[in-house]
Amino acid sequence: MKTTLKTDWTIRDIVEGFVFDKNEGKGLYGLNGKLTIQPEYQRNYIYDKGGKDVAVIESILKGYPIGLIYFAKVAEDKYEVLDGQQRIGSIGRFVNTTYPFAVPDSDGNPRYFDSLSKDEQNKILNTNLTVYICEGTAQEIQKWFETINIAGVPLNNQELLNASYYGPFVTAARKEFSNSNNANMHKWQTYIKGDPKRQEILATALDWVSKHHVADYMSTHRNDADIEEVKNYFTSVIDWISNLFDYTGKEVRGLPWGDFYEKYHNNSYDKKEINREVSVLMQDYHVQDKKNIFEYLLGNKEHPELLNVRYFDENIKKTKYASQTSFATSMGISNCPVCAAGNNSNKTRIWKYEEMDADHVTAWSKGGATNISNCEMLCKSHNRAKGNR
Repeated sequence: MKTTLKTDWTIRDIVEGFVFDKNEGKGLYGLNGKLTIQPEYQRNYIYDKGGKDVAVIESILKGYPIGLIYFAKVAEDKYEVLDGQQRIGSIGRFVNTTYPFAVPDSDGNPRYFDSLSKDEQNKILNTNLTVYICEGTAQEIQKWFETINIAGVPLNNQELLNASYYGPFVTAARKEFSNSNNANMHKWQTYIKGDPKRQEILATALDWVSKHHVADYMSTHRNDADIEEVKNYFTSVIDWISNLFDYTGKEVRGLPWGDFYEKYHNNSYDKKEINREVSVLMQDYHVQDKKNIFEYLLGNKEHPELLNVRYFDENIKKTKYASQTSFATSMGISNCPVCAAGNNSNKTRIWKYEEMDADHVTAWSKGGATNISNCEMLCKSHNRAKGNR
């Protein structure tokens, strides 16, 4: 891959004709239409307003370098940003007052580009940028892009996959799932953890439809402009969740709903009853892992270990052990009630504390409380045997 250093472009040159799409959260063009700021393999603008975007402008005003920028030459006098998109987007937004932001003065008062002194404006506009122009095959450019992460926020896995398999499919998929202003985004983010600008909603949609084989799926569909299969599957999962469960608290966010859909969506459930049980379990302080309530109920309550039910604390266990042992000693029987009811040599055995475990008399799954009145100490063999029934 050939690289050429260019240092005579100024910020004035780069922001000429700058266009920023506020709806999609990305800068589109600069350099008077010669520069594509965000090719489809790039991520959306993610510098936080009032954060790193401000730092870029403050660095320029102080005369600090803002780092190397890389363009890919795609035709004669036509370029795409390979690295530096976030910095160029911040500069363009500030200078062209498109979706503007302010930088604070020494007293913390906000200053927009139009309110800067003429000298300060010119200092920004006349700042020279250090740009490397890269020329090579598409494969060379993409491979290089995958590995740079030179500055700013590192690329995540889906952003790298977008770079590797850019084309009509990625373009269409990003338009649907990476647009934070999509009318469905609020509903989607009830169940999916992630930032659409970082491609995390798209990553989930692709993970679900591909059954965890995202790279293979993207490779197969790279040149497809039709993403209906992804949209339809994604919508089916979301609709299944929202139609079955009324609960929309934080516990539903980020669960492997795609896996749950594959495993359980053909089962029938009593919606009124399952939502009543969700409510009861959410209020039960014995349940430690509230996020697992949904898998527990979808699986017909066959795996109570998912809930990590609160165990008896040491004070309860030791108190119960002492009372059981005192009673058993006076009666000449084992302090394990199950052993005492048996006919073998353990019928009169007094077990040490460390040889016993606490158990619910009435099982927690049947409404038994985790308190001293519902606690009994059993020898470890009988405790395990009871737990396995």
